Amino acid sequence: MNTIQPIDLIILSNGSGEVTTWVRPVVKALRAKLGIDRSQIRISAILSPCPNASGKEVQILQSYPEIDRVQDAEHFTNFLVWGKTAENWDWRSHGIIIFLGGDQFFPVIIGKRLGYQTVVYAEWTARWHNLIDRFAVMNAEVTAKVKPQYADKFTVVGDLMVEMQTEIESEVINDNDEILIGLLPGSKSAKLGMGLPLMLAIAQYIQAAHPQVKFAIPVAPTIDLDTLASYADPTKNPVIALVNGATATLVRDETMPYLQTNKGLKVALHTEFPAYDWLSKCTFCLTTIGANTAELGGLGIPMIVLIALQQLDAMRAWDGGLGILVNLPLIGSPISKLVNTIAYRTMGSRKFAWPNIWAGGVEIVPELVGNLDAKTVAEFAIDYLEHPEKLAAMRSALRRVRGEAGAADKLASIVADLISSRS
Repeated sequence: MNTIQPIDLIILSNGSGEVTTWVRPVVKALRAKLGIDRSQIRISAILSPCPNASGKEVQILQSYPEIDRVQDAEHFTNFLVWGKTAENWDWRSHGIIIFLGGDQFFPVIIGKRLGYQTVVYAEWTARWHNLIDRFAVMNAEVTAKVKPQYADKFTVVGDLMVEMQTEIESEVINDNDEILIGLLPGSKSAKLGMGLPLMLAIAQYIQAAHPQVKFAIPVAPTIDLDTLASYADPTKNPVIALVNGATATLVRDETMPYLQTNKGLKVALHTEFPAYDWLSKCTFCLTTIGANTAELGGLGIPMIVLIALQQLDAMRAWDGGLGILVNLPLIGSPISKLVNTIAYRTMGSRKFAWPNIWAGGVEIVPELVGNLDAKTVAEFAIDYLEHPEKLAAMRSALRRVRGEAGAADKLASIVADLISSRS
């Protein structure tokens, strides 16, 4: 695409999930539509702070050939307040801010300072309608509360998560002879304390019934292997006994590190990030609630979601202000118990896994809630192994709820339209 004046595109993002599932397909679509001539189109990525950041975001962004410059989140505040990057980047007279994660007010501030137009991708909520130039939204529900005078700013593009799965489906060939089950016990201490030993115990029961089944864990980049293994060590994790979980030791094999349980089960530890390639080969996954259910759902991977209530105080993994409150010294523990007790008593038919939320509360993926017993959960999982048609139905439902591909290309078209309007 030829432009009269060179354009700077600034990608604003934050966590690893956004960087891998939103930024990657968008920058590819931008280059496909706008061209690879850096003298005409230059793409810079700027990260903002995120409590769930992995620390690998810069490395991931730098691996994308479509992006020319990357700035870490630690320098964001100075850029936001003073308009200066750590390396004192130059800026062209014309540009567009593309919001792909963080606070939606960030593009407003940065856009005004640089005199750039703004495009916001919004999954569920779109803010600052009068201050943002264009919105690319996941579905029509986002536009329901938009005032008529701003309606022309909104374009329904679909779910960017679908782009990732479409790409992976074209690259990964599943080995139908191998049965691989992914274990996703979480990345926070509160979840790992119960989740890891419980899932290891479940895996032992499954393998006893089906010896050919293999297991693997995608290790979060914020956790080293020794720390992960400590949650399977009874001398370091008293919660193991509470959930009748399995113990395990870390084996640093040259080919692939793994956890070996007291009954000889070996669980491979994948440290590459993101681990979408091998996750897409999983027959299904055992997982906890959280963003991982959205990623698995976007990948179209069947899952069984475990919400263990053996120790309410252990589930101190709430997000936002509540998460800060329940983790305060002394008062955090009783507040956590009270909040979790109220939450679980009142949740009724509420769903926590993202695919079920996307489906309006319909249970696409099973959510097992309560004082979970490893053997009972294993029997539930084995039923899926022995009835593959159930897994096929779940996979089809996940693909339906995630929508069609094309969101990244539509978002890139919005950017192209803005460029054309100023050329």
